[in-house]
Amino acid sequence: MNLQIKDHLFIVSGATSGFGKAIAEALIAEGANIIAVARGEEKLKALQSAAPAQVEIFAGSMSDQQTIDQLKTIVGKRQLHGMVVNAGGPPAKTVLETTLEDWDNAYLNILRWKVALTQTFVPAMMEHRYGRVVYIESSSVKQPLENLVLSNSLRVAVVGMVKTLSQEIAKSGVTLNILGPGSHNTPAIDRIYHKKSEQTGMPFAEVKEKAIAQIPVGALGEATDFASLALWLLSPMSRYVTGETITVDGGSVKNML
Repeated sequence: MNLQIKDHLFIVSGATSGFGKAIAEALIAEGANIIAVARGEEKLKALQSAAPAQVEIFAGSMSDQQTIDQLKTIVGKRQLHGMVVNAGGPPAKTVLETTLEDWDNAYLNILRWKVALTQTFVPAMMEHRYGRVVYIESSSVKQPLENLVLSNSLRVAVVGMVKTLSQEIAKSGVTLNILGPGSHNTPAIDRIYHKKSEQTGMPFAEVKEKAIAQIPVGALGEATDFASLALWLLSPMSRYVTGETITVDGGSVKNML
């Protein structure tokens, strides 16, 4: 399928690991151009080396306003066709284990910068009457996950922001959607298994094996499969889908909404 994104320009945050890397590589394979953002410059250079004509890089933290300001300068007067809004999750903790500082950090690292990034770039997309924004959150926005209260809580706030904005600008040609991954074979999932191992005394490998056995399809997801859906949402093909939260979780979420 031709996704019609050749030469389109995208910002991809968290571009050197997990879902961000898989989506970045898939965009490159489709002929798109990307501005890859992550903290580690060496990994960014490695990504760029595979397709130097298509990849610009910027090393910085998305929770830092200066990074967002610099990205605006890098984009300049070019048309930005879309964004992948993605970053790592907070530490695995129960409610009573958290401190108020944990909650402050979760606000900064899960919600605040996404609002700032959205407010910075969506108005220009609206002027061009086209844009695709995909937020990578978690299946926990539909069904809370054990030991992840910070993620369970603050990611729901992102959903509220995205759903509201999608309604406010529905006729603009700009769509905003959320992908909620469940258990995938990426580095981020291990923090959950380590936490469960600490709580139960069960070996890490056994915790992981039992968790996988509870996934209806019987396996962890792969980032490359996840990226294929993200690419469709980032393409013109998805023009009639906006404000949606789509879980990608092997059937783990039990609700019907």
